[in-house]
Amino acid sequence: MKWTYDWLQDYLKTDATASEIADTLTQIGLEVDDVISPKSPIVARIVECKPHENSDHLHVLMVDDGSGKLRQVVCGAPNARVGLVSALATPGCVIDGHEIQSGKLRGVLSDGMMCSGKELGINDDHSGIIELPDDSVIGSDVLETKTVFDAGITPNRPDYLSVRGIARDLSAAGIGEYIEPNDPAFKNISGNRQVVLKTDKCRAYKMIEIHGITVNPSDKKIASRLAAIGINPKNAPVDATNYICYDMAQPMHCFDADEIDGDIVVRMANNGEKFTDLFGNEHELVDTDMVITDASGILALAGVIGGARGATTDDTKNIILESAYFDPVSVRKSAKRLGISTDASYRYERGIDPTITGVAAMNAAHIIMDACGGEIVSTFAAGTDAAPDVKIKYTPKYFAQKIGFDMDPETQKSILERLGYTIKISGDTWTVTPRPARVDVEIPETIVADLVRIYGYEKVGLKKMSDTVTNAFHKDIDLELKQKLANRGLNETITFGFGNSVVEELLTDKPIIPVANPIIVDLNTARNNLLGNLLIAISNNEKRGYPDLNLFELGTVFDGDMPGQQHTSVCIVRTGSNSPKHWTRRNRDVDIYDVKADLIALMQGQRFTVSSENAPRWAHPYRYGALMQGKKKIAEFGELHPSVAKKLRIKTNVVIAIVDDIKNLPETRRAKQPTLSDFQPITRDFAFIVDFDTPAEKLTSVACSADARITNAVVFDAFDMGDGTKSIAFTITIQPTDNMSDSDLMSIQNAVISSVEKKCNAQIRDK
Repeated sequence: MKWTYDWLQDYLKTDATASEIADTLTQIGLEVDDVISPKSPIVARIVECKPHENSDHLHVLMVDDGSGKLRQVVCGAPNARVGLVSALATPGCVIDGHEIQSGKLRGVLSDGMMCSGKELGINDDHSGIIELPDDSVIGSDVLETKTVFDAGITPNRPDYLSVRGIARDLSAAGIGEYIEPNDPAFKNISGNRQVVLKTDKCRAYKMIEIHGITVNPSDKKIASRLAAIGINPKNAPVDATNYICYDMAQPMHCFDADEIDGDIVVRMANNGEKFTDLFGNEHELVDTDMVITDASGILALAGVIGGARGATTDDTKNIILESAYFDPVSVRKSAKRLGISTDASYRYERGIDPTITGVAAMNAAHIIMDACGGEIVSTFAAGTDAAPDVKIKYTPKYFAQKIGFDMDPETQKSILERLGYTIKISGDTWTVTPRPARVDVEIPETIVADLVRIYGYEKVGLKKMSDTVTNAFHKDIDLELKQKLANRGLNETITFGFGNSVVEELLTDKPIIPVANPIIVDLNTARNNLLGNLLIAISNNEKRGYPDLNLFELGTVFDGDMPGQQHTSVCIVRTGSNSPKHWTRRNRDVDIYDVKADLIALMQGQRFTVSSENAPRWAHPYRYGALMQGKKKIAEFGELHPSVAKKLRIKTNVVIAIVDDIKNLPETRRAKQPTLSDFQPITRDFAFIVDFDTPAEKLTSVACSADARITNAVVFDAFDMGDGTKSIAFTITIQPTDNMSDSDLMSIQNAVISSVEKKCNAQIRDK
């Protein structure tokens, strides 16, 4: 969106500089990308004129530009002569879209350019340089330049696509006083032509027919403003519609009335219907396209572009002005399908003020008649200009609930009224109605956002969290976890909080949480696990020749679409080789014991058992394990299922560890280091015969729980007995707390044997 400073001053009484206005707009939500202040050519007198030594038509001029020092300029104009007062474009001026620079012409320095009337945009004379009155002030500006603002508009603020909307927000922010425009009311003048709406996609349509015009150039003010923002002025009728589009954010179109056959009809197109636009391009339409027609066919693609038939020319005598409200979704679908983007479609797609079609049409009509003459012979209004019935229940206390600090009700009321809101107060409850141009305001949160942006984000102070709030505590836990995993050679990965529904269905049986309006089609859920995005990252890296990865992510996953239905997970993936090839060592492929070791590092030495039952969808059924404490699953690890790897186009081996909820992990804060015992540890070996499908870790876990002085148990031997049983041998470590006798040691040994035989259906092996 572009506009000029003087245009803004039509609706804003202010003495603020362009820089102050740009800063204020950026602070309240409209990011100003650039502020352009063009440099004007200046009045200069030719003091010396001599032929160019390397050219038969160029002259070398010495000109007085008022600086006290003569400037050398090379010029080819036939009327260049000593004493002539003309226009000099110094380096930095932009003429016909080109910035003037110092340079050599045929080997002679030219420090500027003398300009013709056409180059200055004053007239069409290009036969020579412009001749100014002899009494012109040397060094003064030839043109009245305009400061131009260029801002990027977010999709939720279509009201910023009008100069009036920008002025209103600046006024609310205290940068000036808003000037209410004195718009002419739409008058009904009956005539022979009517408008027929055959679709509910057109809410309102205003038609004004003007006869007896002479197509002339636009008023200088309008033409200069349009030119400054990059729109080439054409003639008064066309320029008027462009001007209203930027001034009021109401797109309009102008037809040659003599080319219109009967009434104007707004309807949906027929499949296969053909339409030729203003530029001569033919389009094949479908039944979702809205069109403007007459008895002879299509005149325009509604809200997008006008047609070749009915377009105005320099010979047009009678015109019809169109000002309408078209459904944003319908316009967006047509523009996107046909690949056409215009100023009109850009505004209609985002939603315009549905109440201004009439006043916009009357404003445009007066601009045209002021420049071209003529009179209004008929008008017609179809549809309704009624404002949408938006009434939002709001209470001033809601602001503090959302932002965290109080703003007194009077301040809130003042800001909202300056923004154009209407407020009805009943006790503590306000009924707030936005002005019709604010099509983005439907919920109380938007009101809060408006209040805080106008009040000033810089005034929102920091608030110390209560000691009872555990956010800082959890932040410390997250940092501890990340440090532990990074110390194990893992690289942190941060992916989107969204997931892909197809990938999630491959990996888990958790419910899919769809996103109503995904940012891209591949991220269409609120992720219910971290693994999906990490596997996609592995697949993408493998394609690019990086198969060896050690990654982890700590992040939020979602259990549902309601507040609070989320928790924090950790996911670890390792793939490829455990180290790069090198002559000093032999590398190997990563395996499930690598990720199991990662999990054990997070267990803080707490005891656990391993279960291989109920493998999830992502896991290889025979290469999977879960860390259990009783019946509670703490974490799980395993190898990626081959079928999942194939569907994700992953060729290297992938091993995975997941802690679904970090609350299941033991306390991660640094514990007090235990003091060393004065007694040496004692080891004892055991061998048991158990059923073949009994996990070895079940035996070691039971053995460790037999006595508090047993600190560790490690399997050192296992083999198949051949009769459905197996032998498992392990060593336990006993850490005495005082002097122990042989009977004390025997008591511990017997406790281990008794516990393992009873809880594991095992038998001590005596040979």
